Amino acid sequence: MQENFWQTKTLDDMTDEEWEALCDGCGKCCLNKLIDEDTDELVHTNVACELLNTHSCACSDYANRFARVPDCLKITREQLGEFYWLPSTCAYRVLAEGKSLPSWHPLRTGSKSAMHRAGQSVRGKVVPESKAGDWEDHIITWAS
Repeated sequence: MQENFWQTKTLDDMTDEEWEALCDGCGKCCLNKLIDEDTDELVHTNVACELLNTHSCACSDYANRFARVPDCLKITREQLGEFYWLPSTCAYRVLAEGKSLPSWHPLRTGSKSAMHRAGQSVRGKVVPESKAGDWEDHIITWAS
């Protein structure tokens, strides 16, 4: 993988390995969302997917996630425009909007530690689906 590839390549020109490396592993996209019945507005919750490891912020069964969680979505180049719900800090969204990766991004720092220290991951902020109860009680704004 080319060093600083995100600065020299478009999203379409990236290899699959580079595309996957863009994910900072924050876990925000693994939080459940609701649609407001009155306004059709999408709102985020702090209710984590059953497969999300809430400490590492990684999927506990990444290879089988689509079979185990039918509404899990794969973020692809072709569908990027449809994923308006991605957090404003998401590298896919940031680069698509012509912005630079944030200073805490693992590709810039070499590890996820800076991201966690900067409070940009879901670590310590979420509840698992099995313990959440009514998702409407868990609406948040920090993940958008």
